[in-house]
Amino acid sequence: MARAMYEYTKTVLQKVSFNKDLFKKELEKAVNRLLPYEIKELVVWLKEFTSNKPELNVCLNLVENNKKRSF
Repeated sequence: MARAMYEYTKTVLQKVSFNKDLFKKELEKAVNRLLPYEIKELVVWLKEFTSNKPELNVCLNLVENNKKRSF
C-alpha cells in the first residue's frame, strides 16, 4: 500500500507541474504522507523531474529541508 502512495504522489506531481503553487501544495502533502525512505526516493525523482523546470527547482528545497527535520 505504501508503494502505491509513492506512485500516486509522482502522478499527481506530474499533473500539477504546470503551476508552481499547486506543485508546492501537493509536495507538502506528500512529505507529510510518505514514509522516510519514500521521501528519499522522491528527492531523487524530483531532481530528475525538475532538472529542465527551473521554476519548480525551488520546491526541491522544501522536501530536503523537511527531510532533515524528520530524521
